[in-house]
Amino acid sequence: MGRNRAGRARDEDSAATTGTDGRTHAQGPLVVPVGSGTAELRPDRDRPNAWQLLIDGAPQSLVDLADPTHLGFEYQRRLGHLIDLAAPPGRPITVLHLGGGALTLARYTAATRPRSRQQVAEIDTALTELVRTELPLDRTWQIRVRGADARAVLERTPETSVDLVIADVFSGARVPAHCATVEFATLAARALTPEGRFAANITDGSSLAFARAQVATLLAVFPEVCLVADPAVLRGKRFGNLILAASHQPLPLAELSRRVATDSYLGRLEHGRALADFTAGAAPATDATAAPSPAPPPKAFH
Repeated sequence: MGRNRAGRARDEDSAATTGTDGRTHAQGPLVVPVGSGTAELRPDRDRPNAWQLLIDGAPQSLVDLADPTHLGFEYQRRLGHLIDLAAPPGRPITVLHLGGGALTLARYTAATRPRSRQQVAEIDTALTELVRTELPLDRTWQIRVRGADARAVLERTPETSVDLVIADVFSGARVPAHCATVEFATLAARALTPEGRFAANITDGSSLAFARAQVATLLAVFPEVCLVADPAVLRGKRFGNLILAASHQPLPLAELSRRVATDSYLGRLEHGRALADFTAGAAPATDATAAPSPAPPPKAFH
């Protein structure tokens, strides 16, 4: 999950200019305080150059320094499918990432779509500096990280300037209310090109009240919306990630469904009438009514 805390922060533009060497497993894990809590870089047990980023014990990102195309987390894989389907293979795109974490999806886009232009909004500048120092970016990638609130960056994004907006915004382990409203979705729609797409990673469980409201929120702004999640999450049997995608043009449902079906993770895509039924009459969230996503239950990430 990307991270973003509500409020204002130093508006710090930083181009991706660090080297390609990074932390090695021989150096062991690293635990340091950052603006959003305690960050831990933990060596991945299965990949010798991969690191997992945790904030206050909650897994946020997985980065393989030797292979930026590796997406180890379920939600990253599904957002990766949407990056793959944003344009013909290899074609550069313009992406706005709301929430940065360890910049896994920005790395993936840069590696799979060379010359793509990307901006990342990550309010936790201490986290960004940790990532850039220990898990550095390739110097040739056109990735700019802005140390500011995600919605504030979205408000300043020029109209019809972005092919893909990815919202992976979390404050603690919760999606902040101000980044989960009709007004927020309207800003994203304004930033997109006519063929552009919006994607969001959210978390929910049990009654799925937050997820249902988020679907209703996007349907209030976009004519085309779909949802991808583990069937157990959709049944409220466990707390987990749900990926939402929206556009003013038809979504690549057939190909997205095929990719989800062939993943190593169980997944189901909902669209159309089934998705409308999923909302169960939930009202769209607005700036006046929105609440953050529910906190994960104890041991949800263990």
